[in-house]
Amino acid sequence: VLEERGPLLVIAGAGSGKTRTLTYRVARLVESGVPPGRILLATFTNKAARSMLTRVADLIGREIDGLWGGTFHHCAHLTLRTHAPRLDYTRHFSILDSEDARQLINTCIAEAGIDTKADKFPRGDVIGDLISLAVNTESLLPDLIESRYPFFLHRSEEIDAVAKRYRKRKRELNTMDFDDLLYNWRELLLKFPDVLESYTGRFLQILVDEYQDTNRLQAEIMDLLASGHRNLMVVGDDSQSIYSFRGANYENIMRFPDRYPDCRIFKLETNYRSTPEILHLANLSITNNENQFQKTLRAVRECGIRPVLIPARNVLQQADFVAQRIIELHSGGIPLGEMAVLYRAHYHSMEVQMELTRRGIPFEIRSGIRFFEQAHIKDVTGYLRILVNPRDELAWKRVLGLYPKVGKVAAEKVWRYLSTFSDPHAAVLTVNFRVCAGKGAAAGLGRFQETFRALQDAGSDAPPGLIDIVLRSGYRDILRVRHTDAASREEDLIQLANFSSRFSTLDGFLSELALLSGVAEESHPEEGYDDRVALSSIHQAKGLEWTAVFMVWCSEGMMPLSRALREPGGEEEERRLFYVAATRAKDHLYLCYP
Repeated sequence: VLEERGPLLVIAGAGSGKTRTLTYRVARLVESGVPPGRILLATFTNKAARSMLTRVADLIGREIDGLWGGTFHHCAHLTLRTHAPRLDYTRHFSILDSEDARQLINTCIAEAGIDTKADKFPRGDVIGDLISLAVNTESLLPDLIESRYPFFLHRSEEIDAVAKRYRKRKRELNTMDFDDLLYNWRELLLKFPDVLESYTGRFLQILVDEYQDTNRLQAEIMDLLASGHRNLMVVGDDSQSIYSFRGANYENIMRFPDRYPDCRIFKLETNYRSTPEILHLANLSITNNENQFQKTLRAVRECGIRPVLIPARNVLQQADFVAQRIIELHSGGIPLGEMAVLYRAHYHSMEVQMELTRRGIPFEIRSGIRFFEQAHIKDVTGYLRILVNPRDELAWKRVLGLYPKVGKVAAEKVWRYLSTFSDPHAAVLTVNFRVCAGKGAAAGLGRFQETFRALQDAGSDAPPGLIDIVLRSGYRDILRVRHTDAASREEDLIQLANFSSRFSTLDGFLSELALLSGVAEESHPEEGYDDRVALSSIHQAKGLEWTAVFMVWCSEGMMPLSRALREPGGEEEERRLFYVAATRAKDHLYLCYP
């Protein structure tokens, strides 16, 4: 806070008052005479920036006008509005949101004459995600596809051609997407020394929050802006770097002392959140990481309850324990809103969601929507619903619409045709799709026909085998062209199959899902009702805290996650995830495994 000049690296351990440090640093700079307009505070959310600036104003007793505080994209936008003509844009360029970008990419696909549905070509939003990851990791798109998405390797040249056309069209339309804001900000500083000089002269002090989450572009921009005075203060915790899948570069914080050999390193190791027992566990877990800044969190709080390891016979007993203990803690005076269930992957929460629903315990999902309401879960159960009830119009239309060139109109035509038969199951196996739906949809509907025949030929209505047939007969490919996170969605479906194994009939399985969904809708808390247990992925829980935390599926293959362990640096990042989860707890920490 009191340092005058020079590069500063602040390693802020979990619960150590990082926000307070940044706030007091800004207040100190303003009070010492640095004009607010010559300070840049870069954050990852505008909410964080507003919160810090409000606290600064409270500390110094006046508003601070002119300070550049906000997200990297916000600061990029301010810069580019002034200097966009240097990069052949006008100052009135438009910014594409995610939906705008998706539509423009789809236009580029159409202009390129690519048949997106003929042979596993990714959707526009998937290509958008690939382009974004390539920009943020500074990778060539073909190299990224080869290393991370080999499923699309046979269409790599076409995807790259679409990306190039997308870049060209954005130029023609005088538009930038969110990634362009960062990329063009850096290009502006690199290509035009006078622009760089004006900003290095303007910003006497630069502060960066959550530095461990920056990507290569963001770190390079901050280095450029600080290249004159070198008054760059970065605050972060290497032990909480968990976003590599978004392009965050762990090396930014680890190599900061290499880029700034004269930097001063400060470690905030006093934790104001958790009990000594919880911190002891967290410290032990992270010490096994070789690539880190050594630190030991110390508690200011008095001794409390030791973290509890809860072995369970199976996932049902694990869920039963969590629900029962929540009831007991609530009876002991802890609000439901002060309790959280954390997990590595969304499907790990399935049984807990069901048990909380059965017991009428209000909860909210912080990591997305309820497990059984996810699109891919409803897609697969749609096939099963058709098997049980051949008159299920909604299920027919949903499943038919999954196939190439089968839109709502074609699906409606097929359903109307099938509904005229006393046995739609038999009819769908013999129907001429060219006649009832048109030539374009026929090939895709033929694939559905093959899948449905395999389901009928299974000779059993045991749900696990039927779900496996759906996956093997083409739904796995549908996932891959529709979602960049296809692997995690496939894991959800495997878990769904495991769950379904406790039901002897398909009808019983589907009835249970419907009943659970109905109870869940009835048990939704009223608007404004905040006393709910939080169910969250560890990634979504970062920065939050609760009195009691339950970590579920703490077993090899689940946490750490097998898929993540195969990635470079994956084991250490999985360990950091455990550290983040454990340090969310203030008083009670339960480690559960089936």
